[in-house]
Amino acid sequence: MSLTDTLQKELVNDLLLESHEGLDRFDRELLAMEAGGGGSEAMNTVFRVIHTLKGTAGCLGFGRIEKTAHCGENLLSLLRDGKLTTTPEMISTLLSLSDALRGMLRCIEAGGTDGTNDHPELKAKLEALQNPDALPAAPAAVVNEAFGLFEDEAPAPTLPATIAPPVPAGPATTVPNESSTRSSVADNAIRVDVGQLDKVMNLVGELVLARNQIVANTTVFDQAALMTASQRLNSITTELQESVMKTRMQPIGSVWAKFPRVVRDVSHELGKKVRLIMDGQSTELDRTIIEAIKDPLTHIVRNSIDHGIESPEKRRDAGKAEEGLLSLRAYHEGGQVNIEIMDDGAGINLARVKAKAVSQNLITAEQSARLSEREAVNLIFLPGLSTAEKVSNVSGRGVGMDVVKTNIEKIGGSIDLQTQPGQGTTLKIKIPLTLAIIPALIVKSGGNRYAIPQVSLLELVRLEGDQARTGIERVYGAPVYRLRGELLPLAHLREQLKTPPRDSLRSTVDDEAINIVVLQADGRRFGLIVDEISDTEEIVVKPLGKQLKGITCFAGATIMGDGRVALIIDVLGLAQYANVAAAANSRALDLDVIHNPVDQQPRQSLLLFSLSESQQLAVPLSEAVRLEEFTAAQVERAGGQEVVQYRGQILPLIRVANHIAGPAAAPSKARDMLQVIVYCESGKQVGLIVDCINDIVEEVVTVRSDAATNGILGSIVIHGKVTDLLDVPGVVRSAIPGLFDRSAA
Repeated sequence: MSLTDTLQKELVNDLLLESHEGLDRFDRELLAMEAGGGGSEAMNTVFRVIHTLKGTAGCLGFGRIEKTAHCGENLLSLLRDGKLTTTPEMISTLLSLSDALRGMLRCIEAGGTDGTNDHPELKAKLEALQNPDALPAAPAAVVNEAFGLFEDEAPAPTLPATIAPPVPAGPATTVPNESSTRSSVADNAIRVDVGQLDKVMNLVGELVLARNQIVANTTVFDQAALMTASQRLNSITTELQESVMKTRMQPIGSVWAKFPRVVRDVSHELGKKVRLIMDGQSTELDRTIIEAIKDPLTHIVRNSIDHGIESPEKRRDAGKAEEGLLSLRAYHEGGQVNIEIMDDGAGINLARVKAKAVSQNLITAEQSARLSEREAVNLIFLPGLSTAEKVSNVSGRGVGMDVVKTNIEKIGGSIDLQTQPGQGTTLKIKIPLTLAIIPALIVKSGGNRYAIPQVSLLELVRLEGDQARTGIERVYGAPVYRLRGELLPLAHLREQLKTPPRDSLRSTVDDEAINIVVLQADGRRFGLIVDEISDTEEIVVKPLGKQLKGITCFAGATIMGDGRVALIIDVLGLAQYANVAAAANSRALDLDVIHNPVDQQPRQSLLLFSLSESQQLAVPLSEAVRLEEFTAAQVERAGGQEVVQYRGQILPLIRVANHIAGPAAAPSKARDMLQVIVYCESGKQVGLIVDCINDIVEEVVTVRSDAATNGILGSIVIHGKVTDLLDVPGVVRSAIPGLFDRSAA
């Protein structure tokens, strides 16, 4: 490639990048002007965008863009000079101009020319608008299905004003379908603060110095110096990692900037009034995440207007304001980004959703009758389900929320939907900050190492001895484990990946032990049985080669500290491949009936503990304010009572074993560490010393009151074991008479 060709390519790339960014500003300022804001500065901005685009395209020989932009520039010049006044029809036509110019820019990127469409109708409309007296009646608005939804956007301005009074608008131009609306030049470019780049460069310099120190010390093997250089290398690498990650971060406002246009066009087509409020545009995400959530969020916004917000007439009949509210909010919490999309519409008609699911053979009528409210809401995410009465540009094709849910979960996120009939719907999304470097649990199976993203990890369970031999049950032929009273579907990683261990690769741990990694996928929990659980660490995600890309069980790969490769488990893909998520969904109702014959009785959360190896007791979890552990050395005496200093107060201690009747009661063994259940009544706290806190379960409590004695309310059976229900207030009053009376006084 010659120097001239290289220069021409660079100039064209600059045109594409700057023009897409300029048209984004053009759309935003037009919408602000329509909403009654912006003023003369907004008009100057939109004029400069078109003027600059026209001039640059003309210099590079793109005549169609130059002529089309020139027609728009003439109209904008009259508006800027005050010779014309903006009307809704003008705004719609200028937005159509933006769409047409985007389409020609995409033609340049795809084939090197600005296409074959001269847009004669659009030009004629732009010229006619310069003489308002000669205009014919305006046709009804037509929503543009593509309208450049997928370009990168700059942070959006706050637009609390009304976006959509339903008014006549000019016809929108035809733009390529959604799959072709992306601009790779705009998508691949990112603007980075110069100060941030300087910091990265300084850290790279420090990294080079640390490398030189390590190389120098390895030749003479000065262990102390080598250790110092190694620690410095670790510190610099961590700081460099954080700095590089910051260069990839973008505000979510770059996605939200297109939503005012989406809201305007969709609400115009549907004849609705919608006010859009956005909060948290500066919340930052990794660029990879930004790209992944563009389409799902766009679909949710369109869906909220179509299915959620009612027409002005229906809202008026329901006693609401004619103008509906659509609110977007983003914020950081717990190392994740939370996105909330809320509308004040009619909410979801659950009866209608269930009827649709039954009519489309997605569930049976019997299952529908037993669905809880939350399960009925989640039917929205079933593939193929659509509640639209007719197919339109906006909805009705049965492809939507299931794809949204799948795409969100593919990046390690989760989605939750809440609805109130007549009041509206709120959709909450949680997504990780980045996918490039993630915390993961390292496990071993079949002699190989695998990484499980911690965002999907709930807890770890290890079964040993008799529990390992008898703890795994089978329901409908599928293995399950009863975890705190709930059945947990199980999948064996070695069996799913078809990697049986060879004798030479057998684990050194006890073969009888079972390690279960409890994971969450598709809103359901399941257990993954692995050979060993190693440790947690931050891993660098590498893409899979073409040979492994088709395997749904893997999301990528990483290189471990010893140089070996570990595959990263795609939790959702593995769950679907092993049918554990589907099995949990389809059998959930049946399992409840089989294993909970007293289905209609309320369950109670119980805290299980023991006073000896043979005696298990329980208290309602609501009576346990906190669970604490104290050393024996912390225990003091005050007025003949054992106490500890606790949260700025003196906490009395009671040894439960000394205050219950019956032959099983025995003094607690002397221990270095004391496990304590903190109980509170009338604002006064007391600590109950037990031997061992065992578990938390949910059970239907049926008490045998004939087994009641001092300190014991009766007996219940939990997991096949007789358990005494402790009378906590009785024990406390027996051990420290008048304690709560004194507190009240």
